[in-house]
Amino acid sequence: MQPGAHLTLPSTDTHPLGGRTILQIIPDLDAGGAERTAVDIAKGLTEAGARALVATEGGRLVAELQAKGGVWLPFPAATKNPLAMALNVGRLARLCRDEGVELVHARSRAPAWVALAATRRLGLPFVTTYHGSYASRSTVKALYNSVMARGDVVIANSGYTAELILARHGFARDRIRIVNRGTDFSAFAPAAVTPERIHALRKAWGVEPHQRIVLLPGRLTGWKGQRVLIEAARLLRDGGDGDTAFILAGDPQGRDGYVKELDQQIAAANLKDRVKRVGHCADMPAALLCAAVVTVPSTEPEAFGRVAVEAQAMGAPVIVSDLGAVPETVLAPPQTLPSERTGWRVPAGDAAALAAALGEALALRPSARDALARRARLHVERHFSLETMVAQTLDVYCALLER
Repeated sequence: MQPGAHLTLPSTDTHPLGGRTILQIIPDLDAGGAERTAVDIAKGLTEAGARALVATEGGRLVAELQAKGGVWLPFPAATKNPLAMALNVGRLARLCRDEGVELVHARSRAPAWVALAATRRLGLPFVTTYHGSYASRSTVKALYNSVMARGDVVIANSGYTAELILARHGFARDRIRIVNRGTDFSAFAPAAVTPERIHALRKAWGVEPHQRIVLLPGRLTGWKGQRVLIEAARLLRDGGDGDTAFILAGDPQGRDGYVKELDQQIAAANLKDRVKRVGHCADMPAALLCAAVVTVPSTEPEAFGRVAVEAQAMGAPVIVSDLGAVPETVLAPPQTLPSERTGWRVPAGDAAALAAALGEALALRPSARDALARRARLHVERHFSLETMVAQTLDVYCALLER
């Protein structure tokens, strides 16, 4: 189990993948870490001179995929119906033959089962990326999840994920490669965000000029910790904080019951003027630069922690739950000296601890905040760059195709 060695990409006419056709398959390209990674890898493949195909149902990132040289192949990849999946095997195999596909990379469980069968039928290399923690509460669910460990190479997006794969699917031990999720530090850079973008977001969110922002980016689902932040907001308000707005930025994705629970909690705490649900945010660099503090208060383990990396790149103090892979991205005591911290870690589900960390981060003097931002930016640039992720992933492809 080794992290992929860094590969410096040569010019497209000499790169080993030049002229090759690689297909990624994912349910949709709407939003999320797996979806964003698929687009990033497609761009890297195109720059290496390869054809980058993505079989997916569609989504808001399709236009970006195409703008970056990727090819969208409309495909019913989201279906979990066993009969439809069986039919998809033949459909995907025909697609691969027609397009001259030489390697398939699956990024989600249902299409991974389809891709596994199709690639075995055609004798093609098969790669999977274990993007999530994938709860295994039954034998049937564990079997369903196991497809993500059945690739010829199994990419784990963090050290935590690699250990999780080993614990659940020991048969994959010799095929695991750690490739940390990468961030585009040219887009996630304070200097790249104009004041107009900041102003537009604050206006759209209804934030007053005097208010500081605590931002929780993430889809509205229970384990992302929105309820914990609302309780922390109440504690801060009761403790005398009077000028902070708490922004919940994310899609409900049909979870109307959970949204109702959040609204009821906000109303019961008399926080309607301070806690705001703002829906999906398309301009995350500006959102993170708006924030006085960014928090990732997940109550279940995250497989990586993209938001924490992006927040550090933008110089925002970040507070994360001390579980899953997110702590791998944030330096904090006791693992590091207070003078070397790049953020805060708090026990998951502990609203009082979150409120205390928020208070500490909000109270930073400008010089201390600037020093924290410099350390954080250097830390994430060193370990979580997009260039490294793309190079390591393409290195996996090259190694398989050379066999």
